[in-house]
Amino acid sequence: MWTEEAGATAEAQESGIRNKSSSFSQIPVVGVVTEDDEAQGVFKPMDLNRVIKLLEETDKDGLEEKQLKFVKKLVQCYQNGLPLRDLAQIFKILNLCAGKIKNQPHFIESAYDIIKLCGLPFLKKKVSDEITYAEDTANSIALLGDLMKIPSSELRIQICKCIVDFYHAEPPKKHIPGYQQASSSYKIQMAEVGGLAKTMVQSMTLLENQLVEKLWVLKVLQHLSTSEVNCTIMMKAQAASGICTHLNDPDPSGQLLFRSSEILWNLLEKSSKEEVIQQLSNLECLLALKEVFKNLFMRGFSHYDRQLRNDILVITTIIAQNPEAPMIECGFTKDLILFATFNEVKSQNLLVKGLKLSNSYEDFELKKLLFNVIVILCKDLPTVQLLIDGQVILALFTYVKKPEKQKIIDWSAAQYEELQLHAIATLSSVAPLLIEEYMSCQGNARVLAFLEWCESEDPFFSHGNSFHGTGGRGNKFAQMRYSLRLLRAMVYLEDETVNKDLCEKGTIQQMIGIFKNIISKPNEKEEAIVLEIQSDILLILSGLCENHIQRKLQALIQLLIVFYHPVPGLLWKNNHNLAYWEPELNSKAMRKEIFGTEGVDIVLHVMKTDPRKLQSGLGYNVLLFSTLDSIWCCILGCYPSEDYFLEKEGIFLLLDLLALNQKKFCNLILGIMVEFCDNPKTAAHVNAWQGKKDQTAASLLIKLWRKEEKELGVKRDKNRKIIDFENLPGLSAEDFVTLCIIHRYLDFKIGEIWNEIYEEIKLEKLRPVTTDKKALEAIITASENIGKMVASLQSEIIESQARQDVQNEQKVYAKIQATHKQRELANKSWENFLARTSNAKTLKKAKRLQEKAIEASRHHKRPQNAIFHQTDIKGLNTTVPSGGVVTVESTPARLVGGPLADTDIALKKLPIRGGALQRVKAVKIVDTPKKSIPT
Repeated sequence: MWTEEAGATAEAQESGIRNKSSSFSQIPVVGVVTEDDEAQGVFKPMDLNRVIKLLEETDKDGLEEKQLKFVKKLVQCYQNGLPLRDLAQIFKILNLCAGKIKNQPHFIESAYDIIKLCGLPFLKKKVSDEITYAEDTANSIALLGDLMKIPSSELRIQICKCIVDFYHAEPPKKHIPGYQQASSSYKIQMAEVGGLAKTMVQSMTLLENQLVEKLWVLKVLQHLSTSEVNCTIMMKAQAASGICTHLNDPDPSGQLLFRSSEILWNLLEKSSKEEVIQQLSNLECLLALKEVFKNLFMRGFSHYDRQLRNDILVITTIIAQNPEAPMIECGFTKDLILFATFNEVKSQNLLVKGLKLSNSYEDFELKKLLFNVIVILCKDLPTVQLLIDGQVILALFTYVKKPEKQKIIDWSAAQYEELQLHAIATLSSVAPLLIEEYMSCQGNARVLAFLEWCESEDPFFSHGNSFHGTGGRGNKFAQMRYSLRLLRAMVYLEDETVNKDLCEKGTIQQMIGIFKNIISKPNEKEEAIVLEIQSDILLILSGLCENHIQRKLQALIQLLIVFYHPVPGLLWKNNHNLAYWEPELNSKAMRKEIFGTEGVDIVLHVMKTDPRKLQSGLGYNVLLFSTLDSIWCCILGCYPSEDYFLEKEGIFLLLDLLALNQKKFCNLILGIMVEFCDNPKTAAHVNAWQGKKDQTAASLLIKLWRKEEKELGVKRDKNRKIIDFENLPGLSAEDFVTLCIIHRYLDFKIGEIWNEIYEEIKLEKLRPVTTDKKALEAIITASENIGKMVASLQSEIIESQARQDVQNEQKVYAKIQATHKQRELANKSWENFLARTSNAKTLKKAKRLQEKAIEASRHHKRPQNAIFHQTDIKGLNTTVPSGGVVTVESTPARLVGGPLADTDIALKKLPIRGGALQRVKAVKIVDTPKKSIPT
């Protein structure tokens, strides 16, 4: 019951906060201002403790009337503001009044009046009052949320008005001498400390069917959610899901939806976004959002409705980022796809029948938001079928064309340009998932035709005033940039149908032409965009020409020819004809030939870029990576292109780049150099290269090798020989056995290949000529010998480890034996000691043995003039060796001067020779008899 809760709260406040507030004064002074008092600047005192005691009394005649009278007097006293020092007692009075409401309804008015006072400014007498009474204030404000449990609409609304007034502070109605208003944000801070937001969220469950009170609570939460602290508290109180599930509650005013969406926005922005999304990622919340969005989309015509619709869509997009959100299950995904494409693709669905979008700012933003949500939704693979059913690819491709006046919606030129770029960017995410739909829409042809227009001299003034239009003002760079991104995404699927179609449509020649055209018209103003376009072109070319099969097949076929028909001069002289052995290989090789000398020229052009630009941050390093990738994919393996690359000093440029000592490029350049070395013409170019200070390629490679060794931590001796190749820490015998195989891995692989060749020859029942047969047998025998050698070495390692294990085991046993022996000796010594202490005969025997041992250890012949020191202690009845004994007499009285010596004077002067303090001026050294000191 409310009375019990109110009583408990009152007891807690009385025990926890009364001491602090009453420590300053037992009887607080409040301002009851009369004309005389105001003239004198003083206050009439009022005993709040007496009011509290009166309200706590029960079962007296006329008590209720007296209590109401005192509360009314209290309200009159504080009509200009509440002093911080009195706040704890005033709220205790409020709590007592609230506890009486159930049985005494007249106290509603009293509680109402006191709550109304809370909207007035808080007053402080001292500057330090805000800190001194911070705890009292926080606890008092928190009580306002607890009072929402009182089933009184009037009281609940007044509480909400009071809290809203925190955010609209007004100055006191009348100046009170000696007091000043607390800072305007003080109430807000104390509300955060007291956790008012939590109780206000919890009060929502009490107002299921009370619209007016619910709207007031939402207004309070809207104000509270402007604070990060309050948002965190509200999030932990499950405010997001609680508010979202009631978005569709009846509300003729429209405030519920507006305030709820504002609160959800604030929670997403100012608290843990992940936790809020998790709260909203349930079927109930998404169904509510779906219905709200559908209603606003189909029936919202005002400026306000359209803004609210877009806000709900943004919140939905954020939730859709969570893969666990049941967007498909609730049908929201299907509706969003329908709304995103109904203008471009005709639909008979009743949801969009007769709907039209205007070119208003809100509808324009809606279109972009719908494109964006498609990108988010397509990350969930089950959405793919819905994208197919909704003909999303076809709808997006309606924008991939030369701008023209639209028939459905009359977008402005700037709006259409932005939607066009957004649609192409969306295609880059969606099209790779829908390859069949992309091809059925003639996607490659559309994109290439659009690129033709981008490259043409057709007059076009782009606005470039959007995110996707960056760098495209007054040119077509933005359109070209996103079209190339789309092509790059499709090429890198490595789908042969797509790539073959692109090549048949002349994509390689078109890309080279675009690249050359860009080179011929440098644009320093949009340099970063141009570099990105060039990089994408090279990556597209690499994807189309990539083929690592040709040279491997060539090597294998030539190897087989050598063994099957070892006739001199029969080796292939024209390696280009090798491609015709395999039609598919021929198709791929032709792409490299199409790349040709024009492609090599653009590659060489990029490689000649000033190395200083690589650090500019504009994208030259990315362009260089793309260029090296295109060398690998488009030039290597095509001998005419390789030869042309060599003729144009391409190897020199590669070595120049390698000499820059940029680690991020080294691996790729070295890999290219290795592949080029298969061409017999390469060695001469490598040997002819000279870098700075006449550096040769050999010295450069050795320098790089040393650098790599240094980074790997390889150690060398003074003669630069490696001293730890095999001195690897932490390896077991099993590891060393494996290391033997690693050392000979290449030998094993070569032997495996030769063995396969030998087995295939036997399987085909072919008979090599005698010379080749001997060579093959020798190679097989050598491979077998290497295997036997490794096996023998592994056996030695295992045996050595076994011997080492035995030795280690013996050492452990020896250590155990020594431990046991030491323990036995210690026990025996202890037993002897006990025997000597408990048996007199044993003690005497031990004494005789000790004396005998001492006597045996002495010299019987004494040197002349030797001084003998007696070491025996007379009368000592022990056989335990004793320590040194020193006999010292007390200091003679003549040295200290006797008991009547002038100590103060003696302390003032220390004897120069040291020793004890004396009263005499000179110190006489007295020889004392020598004492014998036992050794």
